[in-house]
Amino acid sequence: MNSSQEITLARQQHKSITKSKLAKRIFFIIFGSVLMGVGIEEFLVPNRILDGGIVGISIILSHITGWRLGLFIFVLNIPFFFIGYKQIGKTFSLSTLLGITVLSLSTTFLHELPVFTEDLLLATVFGGIVLGAGVGIVIRYGGSLDGTEILAILAIRRLPFSVGEVIMFFNIFIFGTAGFVFGWDRAMYSILAYFIAFKTIDIVIAGLDESKAAWIISDYHKEIGEAILARLGRGVTYLNGEGAYTGDDKKVIFCIITRLEEAKLKSIVEELDDTAFLAVGNIAEVRGGRFKKRNIH
Repeated sequence: MNSSQEITLARQQHKSITKSKLAKRIFFIIFGSVLMGVGIEEFLVPNRILDGGIVGISIILSHITGWRLGLFIFVLNIPFFFIGYKQIGKTFSLSTLLGITVLSLSTTFLHELPVFTEDLLLATVFGGIVLGAGVGIVIRYGGSLDGTEILAILAIRRLPFSVGEVIMFFNIFIFGTAGFVFGWDRAMYSILAYFIAFKTIDIVIAGLDESKAAWIISDYHKEIGEAILARLGRGVTYLNGEGAYTGDDKKVIFCIITRLEEAKLKSIVEELDDTAFLAVGNIAEVRGGRFKKRNIH
């Protein structure tokens, strides 16, 4: 095979991978949007419990006017789609448009189905979980289901607040309004549902088996590193360090583990050097190298 044939084959393989990734993204954005629709129409709305953001405003307007919820969700999010298209990017905006369209249609079709429960606590808990799972899936695959997130991303460029703080301020206003429209007990259930959804989103995005980074400083770095390799099956990297107070040269062990392996790592370090310095932190994403998540036996 000559070089031109190799280049052509590589391009075809890349195109195939790109199409596969695109199809996967579309599938999960649709799935996540439908899941959010189930959380809204089968748990929250029938029990007069709100979500935050544009969806929360849409629920209030739908209740007051009697118009379909899906109509408000779609119309109110359209301005944010155009803003996001110009300011954030084409791929993100198109993914968001797909998600919002599917969400709007889902709430319309699900509106006529019987609700899963009329128990307020069950509706709050499971509605928050289902809704949060749907939103988390869409975010994980590059989209968004609420224009408030786009507004917050743009606002932090001009305001001294984080994305989370801008969204929180916006939602305080929404839940306050809900207290007057639906009653203060429903407003408090709405805040609880929002908190549950928020935590579920974190779990879906990070994964239950999230990765962690560990830094270990010890005079027995060789022994600890070999034990991590043998007993955890994890690769380690030795970094050169220097103590600021003593000026002594130190070896720093760096490795990536899963959340489930953290306890075992600590026991290895304590067993070989109970005076070792150990720091463990959360890692949002790991790519490349030889790191693979696996089960602990």
